[in-house]
Amino acid sequence: IGNDSDNHHHGNGGKGRVRLRVDGVEIDCENVIVCAGLASDKIAQSILMGTTLREMKERQEQLLQQQQQNDANDNIKNNNHPKDTRMQLPKQYYAKGNYFKLENQKSPFTRLIYPLPDPKGGLGVHATMDLSGSTRFGPDVQWLPPDFDGSEDENIDWNVDAERSKLFYDAIREYWPGLEDGNLVPDYTGVRPKLWNPDLHNFCSKSDNNDDGDDEGVSDN
Repeated sequence: IGNDSDNHHHGNGGKGRVRLRVDGVEIDCENVIVCAGLASDKIAQSILMGTTLREMKERQEQLLQQQQQNDANDNIKNNNHPKDTRMQLPKQYYAKGNYFKLENQKSPFTRLIYPLPDPKGGLGVHATMDLSGSTRFGPDVQWLPPDFDGSEDENIDWNVDAERSKLFYDAIREYWPGLEDGNLVPDYTGVRPKLWNPDLHNFCSKSDNNDDGDDEGVSDN
């Protein structure tokens, strides 16, 4: 996978061009859609940087070491810290979502129920019905550590956190007060990427209209 940097700001309508090398065949693309799960951003960044995932990680580690050295030398104010001028994708953060299933009680719902969005991220603990008629609730938002990069699934605990059931009872009873104790059982979990973390940022803004290639990232508190 490589980036055709000579044509990055040229071509049709000023769009960049990406050159993919797949099994010895080169394909020039104006747009590439990466659907590779939690590591999609890493693969997309490797395409933009014209390198492999391993080489990109090594480069990032080198930049970090150089910046730490510059910090130690107090050179930041002199703008001597390293900067990779190639286009950078915004950092992604990851949130685990738990789901609980309704048992031993008839559901009063015949359609999707969406509460107000959760200010900590997500659409709130909503009710959904599957084809078998079962009702499940979720997801909640359980933020993974900010330094988790989504590339190693073995570092994710895919088990439902049963201790979060109290949060579910409280949330569901906001729109269904008749939910009885003991009728929620753990169902399944998922992890989804987000462009911001409410514990670290106020908002995220992005622009692709800058001539110098610099993009606005996530704004810190």
